[in-house]
Amino acid sequence: MRSMLAATLMFATAAGANAQMTTPPIPGTKPKVVQTVPIRPPALQTPSETADAMAQAERLSLQSDLAWVGQYNGAITGDVSARMVDAIKEYQKAKGGKPTGVLNPQERAALAETARRKQDNVGWRIVMEPTSGARLGIPGKLVPQQATDANGSKWTSPTATVQVLLSRRKEANPTTAKLAEQEKKEPAGRKIDYTVVKPDFFVLSGLHGLKKFYVRGTFKGDEVRIMTILYDQATENTVEPVVIAMSSAFNAFPSGPQAGPPPSKTVEYGTGIVVSDDGAIVTDRLVTDNCLAITIAGYGSADRLAEDKEHDLALLHIYGVRGLKPLGLAGGAAKTSVDVVGITDPQSQGGAAGASSVKAALVTVGGGDSALSPPPALGFSGSPAIDSDGKFAGIALLKPVMVAGPATSVPASQAVMVSADAVRDFLKANEITANGNSTDARAAVVRVICVRK
Repeated sequence: MRSMLAATLMFATAAGANAQMTTPPIPGTKPKVVQTVPIRPPALQTPSETADAMAQAERLSLQSDLAWVGQYNGAITGDVSARMVDAIKEYQKAKGGKPTGVLNPQERAALAETARRKQDNVGWRIVMEPTSGARLGIPGKLVPQQATDANGSKWTSPTATVQVLLSRRKEANPTTAKLAEQEKKEPAGRKIDYTVVKPDFFVLSGLHGLKKFYVRGTFKGDEVRIMTILYDQATENTVEPVVIAMSSAFNAFPSGPQAGPPPSKTVEYGTGIVVSDDGAIVTDRLVTDNCLAITIAGYGSADRLAEDKEHDLALLHIYGVRGLKPLGLAGGAAKTSVDVVGITDPQSQGGAAGASSVKAALVTVGGGDSALSPPPALGFSGSPAIDSDGKFAGIALLKPVMVAGPATSVPASQAVMVSADAVRDFLKANEITANGNSTDARAAVVRVICVRK
């Protein structure tokens, strides 16, 4: 039926606006001519319309990721713009894809993972400046040294090639125009190549000696707060994407609980994989960090024996338990997709604890890591990923996304898959004999519950 309709549409379109059909003539009469109207398919959505249909948190995350890979240099606000669509097209072209302006799930997952790796490389984190409470994004690995006094804080690299300063002062009747003029002249020797002055903030950038600089400032009442970033020109390729992220993350006068990094959950749920019949369980390290108590639902308390910070794995152990069904960890050969088998957060299943399976596309992003698209639901972090032959391919971990922009009440997340080889190496390093031979992943997964202060 669908192919017939398509053929009809093609015929009608080809025939043109003046297409005519005739009914069979009746003897003694003229043929009856019927005028027809061509059928046209509905117009496709534009890239901007597609982006506009996304949730605000998704657009923020998308702009942030594009900024981190060096394709987007605008304000990270979540607003749809031609600049954002152009950045998507440039990213697609750089990856050898068709520049449609709309990312498919595989492209989106690859972009998210690349951005996450760049954030990890510079140690990106959201902090609150202690004297003012201002919200900043800081590349901790680039500027590990911090000093604070009554006038603000300063973060620097060991050789001072990169510096971040948050200054605060009182000033009578400030305006952004007056503040911008002052910053152009102080310190002396600044060469300005870019200026933006708005009623609520100003931005300057340029050269100061051999260093590039970026200044963003604002005020509230008589309180002035200014962020300054200085960096050697030799570090430009590394630092400039971070500068864009820092500019959008900067909130000089935050309010509410979203001002700083989100606190860890008091109770957090994850999934663990039973890997030996004597009670060894492997799961997500972050789910089990800083726990007062770790419980395996239906079995009791567990001890955390080891962790792998590189791959975010944790080794748990429960004692005196019989009848466990450890999963066989023989490596699979996942290529394009996997089934992720886990236990959803109880709030999503009305308090129940049943295991379920979701399919996710597998996107290789380099370095042996893979991204999963779409990410599974809360509670699935630590779940086994199973390939099309029913074999263990790795562990799925949910990663919170630190957006370089305004905080949202619904944070975005992404998922990565730690390879089966990395899991086996982790167990071997901790002298765990994975003796499972079961291919029933649902029987081998358990709910991990972490209780914090």
